[in-house]
Amino acid sequence: MPAQQKKVVFCIAGVLSFACALSIAGAIGTQLWIKGRILCKTGALLVNATGQELEKFIGEIQYGLFYGERVRQCGLGGRPFQFSFFPDLFKIIPASIHVSVIVFCLVFLVFALIGTGFFMYNAFGKPYETLHGPLGLYLWSFISFSCGCLIMILFSSEVKIHHLSEKIANYKEGGFIFKTHHEQFANSFWIILVCSLVHFLNILLIRLAGFEFPFSKSKDSETANGAVDLMY
Repeated sequence: MPAQQKKVVFCIAGVLSFACALSIAGAIGTQLWIKGRILCKTGALLVNATGQELEKFIGEIQYGLFYGERVRQCGLGGRPFQFSFFPDLFKIIPASIHVSVIVFCLVFLVFALIGTGFFMYNAFGKPYETLHGPLGLYLWSFISFSCGCLIMILFSSEVKIHHLSEKIANYKEGGFIFKTHHEQFANSFWIILVCSLVHFLNILLIRLAGFEFPFSKSKDSETANGAVDLMY
């Protein structure tokens, strides 16, 4: 690929990485990771609520990585509550998973910014065959893509396997029991997915610019050396 086209490709990848970094930073700070509806099971059973009457016992909940809010519905109108994971809910949630999600989000953000810098350096500077060059671009993009995948896997397991929404809803509720009626991943979660796919796209852009995948050259040379050894 001509040098000018390589510059264009690396500039596009750099802009995409920077856009991802901004999006990740925004996603970390919002409470739009999960939206759901919570059923007050105790109240619904007491009056044997069904159909439209059941709606009086279904509240709303939404939260992110640090804080959230819910509307408690137990037949007497909605009462809004705000909550924080640190320190309020830290003892009842799967803390190790939750902290890991936050750590990987920060790592994702850092490597997206690193990738931005290195893409621009390769576009306008004079890179050489080390971490400053194509090898580094592959490395930073792969790490960013891996972090995005880990974030989605860990957060999904926290929500679906460990029933995070129910644990939040039942916090300090005494004799009332709340169950998840419906929940779905919200905007911030899908931003992480899109950013992960963008970094995978950046890997393809690096290959499109004419740079071989790491270790592919070494495998070719090993094959050639083996053939030479057989000849002698």
